[in-house]
Amino acid sequence: MEEIHRILEAIRCNSQRSVLATITHVEGSAYLKEGASMLFLEDGSQIGLLSAGCLETDLAARIPEILESGRSCGFVYDMQSSDLLSWGEESGCGGVIHVTIEPIDNVLMDHLCSLKDDLDRQMEVKIIKNISSEGSVAEYAFVTGDRQVYGEWKGGFPEALLDLTSSGESRKSGMKTVPSMQANVFVHTYYPKPRLLIFGAGQDARPLATFANAAGFSVIVSDWRPVLCDRRYFPDADTLLIGFPEETVGLIHCTSYDYAVVMTHHFRRDQQLIRLLSERQLCYIGVLGSKRRTQRLFEEGPIPENLHAPVGIAIGAEGPVEIAVSILAELIDTYRKNRKREAIAYEP
Repeated sequence: MEEIHRILEAIRCNSQRSVLATITHVEGSAYLKEGASMLFLEDGSQIGLLSAGCLETDLAARIPEILESGRSCGFVYDMQSSDLLSWGEESGCGGVIHVTIEPIDNVLMDHLCSLKDDLDRQMEVKIIKNISSEGSVAEYAFVTGDRQVYGEWKGGFPEALLDLTSSGESRKSGMKTVPSMQANVFVHTYYPKPRLLIFGAGQDARPLATFANAAGFSVIVSDWRPVLCDRRYFPDADTLLIGFPEETVGLIHCTSYDYAVVMTHHFRRDQQLIRLLSERQLCYIGVLGSKRRTQRLFEEGPIPENLHAPVGIAIGAEGPVEIAVSILAELIDTYRKNRKREAIAYEP
């Protein structure tokens, strides 16, 4: 998942001076693409990645000077040259990567905190950056799904850019040409952190909650049995909900960014949960159990299109840990395919 969520959490909780680095343009191949971000803190610690280690050391060496100047700047790393003294084939990459650096002052920090609040409210937010010829950020603005704008844009945010954020073209990250402004701007969409709703708090749910959290999901665990749905067993879960399906499902404002896995090992409870979850616009519903058991679960109705049963990728998994790996692999696969499908659907 995107590192922006960890970056925003660190910015809000840390008093150190810091610098935000963003890939704004890629020519050829690269480990990560446009929109990837990384945070460099004054004490030398780092959050996120821009490459497989090719760029980070060089960028880290520049951070003290950037913090001292307080100015945004840009760097271009040419990975195509075979010259051993360049960023060439010895680095293992083969493209040209443009990176924009922004020292996080109080104004930008406030805007990044607003971005976090919007994402936490399950809103998509687009970032528009006016990149100068030197690669620095001249102006920037955040635009929410309901067209609210905040940021630092001289003379007011242009209507042409507001229209751009509403068009399909903005779904794909990178530099965009705005003919009416005779300008090129960087556009990227920040998506809310995907949520995994785990219904059932048995032993096989524990590694799934842990792995999903590490992969970037916000995790909610729900069960009607307090002895199982306990913080001791789910230290990484964001929320624990104790109650029967009709009680807890109603407490969750489900969105298309949500994934659910039903694993209570209780047939009637699973039936209740699937019926309730099928009424909501979830991205993914996974059901633990055999195909025969799943067919029995749906004796009284049609199987939803977003249902995955048996849940997980078929890797011959045995035991809670391997089952958790297979489920998480399918969740990530679904997430990536949906993002790719969205980008392709809006290509001109």
